[in-house]
Amino acid sequence: MYIVPEETYIASGYWQPYSLGEELRRSAERHADRIAVVSGERRVTYRELDQLVDEYAAGMIELGIRPGDRVLLQLPNRLAFVLTAFALFRLGAIPIMGLPANREADIAALCRLAEPVAYITTDKYGSTEYRSIVETLSSGHPYLKYFITDNGGIEDTIPLESLRRPDPVINWVPPHFTETAVLLLSGGTTGTPKLIPRRHTDYVYNARAAAKRCRLDEDSAYLVVLPVAHNFSLSSPGIIGTLLSGGKVVLSESAGSDTAFDLIEREKITFTALVPALLGLWLEAREWEEADLSSLVFIEAGGSAVDPGMAARVEAAFNCKLVNVFGTAEGLICMTSLDDDEDVICNTQGYPISPADEVRIVDAEDRDVPPGEAGELLSRGPYTIQGYYRAPEVNRHAVTSDGYYRTGDIARFVHDGRIQVCGRIKEQINRAGEKIAPVEVETVLRTHPLITDAAVVGAKDEALGERICAWIMTDGAEVTLASLYVFLEENGVARFKYPDQLERLDAWPVTSVGKVDKRKLSTMAEERYVRRDV
Repeated sequence: MYIVPEETYIASGYWQPYSLGEELRRSAERHADRIAVVSGERRVTYRELDQLVDEYAAGMIELGIRPGDRVLLQLPNRLAFVLTAFALFRLGAIPIMGLPANREADIAALCRLAEPVAYITTDKYGSTEYRSIVETLSSGHPYLKYFITDNGGIEDTIPLESLRRPDPVINWVPPHFTETAVLLLSGGTTGTPKLIPRRHTDYVYNARAAAKRCRLDEDSAYLVVLPVAHNFSLSSPGIIGTLLSGGKVVLSESAGSDTAFDLIEREKITFTALVPALLGLWLEAREWEEADLSSLVFIEAGGSAVDPGMAARVEAAFNCKLVNVFGTAEGLICMTSLDDDEDVICNTQGYPISPADEVRIVDAEDRDVPPGEAGELLSRGPYTIQGYYRAPEVNRHAVTSDGYYRTGDIARFVHDGRIQVCGRIKEQINRAGEKIAPVEVETVLRTHPLITDAAVVGAKDEALGERICAWIMTDGAEVTLASLYVFLEENGVARFKYPDQLERLDAWPVTSVGKVDKRKLSTMAEERYVRRDV
């Protein structure tokens, strides 16, 4: 059994003896009068943020929330999220990071798994109302004692503001830095939820290492447009990395280019983080939006592989660098650097952010593959988990006997040891025994002059096991399978990777964090194929 080398991580300086709540206080002492968070019309300095966190932590303790208790957060990109998350960090309770898009079944499943004592939400976000979730949770979950809303907008809930205790007496002991700080929701669109336990010290190190790679300092300003509870938004380098660097966090409830570009201009934003689908929309909008975005230093793109062609357009469109990111909420983060050339940025996800990250790429028998050959990406290191929360059966397969976490991603080593992610093992298509990584075909399809975007998925097939379905977007132009075959042949694509089915869409179905929902596309491909066959 693998034993995490905690003493080595401490001696090497990767793990520092401070909790997340203590780290915020240390940053507030250094940057007291600088703006820490902007949310709507609210502008909060570091001194004010530190004081507010104490006030809410004191109120939560008085309410009955104790160190080690789990508390489910489901809040949008608002100041209330930052205040409640850091108040929980400070008192030693453990926030469960729910996403705004999670609905009754998702939240109920998380409650059954983690047994939180409190649920903190809002009454409405966009067109989504959360009253029904409160009603669903109010019975059948005996451990849930407290229902709190950020504005008191749902009857029989506790208004968050009522928990503030001005001039609080700080009579609690900070959590030990190796204790669990947060439970993150693992990626995926269906099935049993998995929660990722991150320690205070490993999450601090994660955020600091990412901030170092991105060269954050007190002049950095981060625009949060992706869901704030997502690992990408929190710690890559995210909110935590920005606050620990003395920078400014600007929260936006909208990811639309009109709102975002206005905030970039007004707040002199230096960086933001986007998923590829959103980056594509921003690139389109940049053709007509005239906002002054000259403050931008870089844009992070991650969550799924960024098409090289799209990546190549960023610098010209925004006059800033692209940071190509591969990351898992379970740990390993890889990023390109601001000094990398276009080829590296567009075609790799750079190096791991820590010199202590250990990465292997293996075949189906867990044997290391040669550089340039694709295989499953495994990792272990000072911020990578050793198992999911309350999931012993899953953990038997998720972590190797020598402590490597199985990411489920297909990758290869290229460019002097940099990592190039090729897709997900679960997305890999097995067509008549041949293995196809969808991203390889997608990358070529996106260079077709009539195709504006493409997604390739597997669909069940009686004869082949799985057939290849290419979903494409065009500007009304007609593209046929036959013409695609000619194009793919001209571009040197192996014949067994040619699509068997071609479908068109005007807009992608997306997951709760804005990724293209490939499971949905697979289901749709099967449904359309059956209808034509009848």
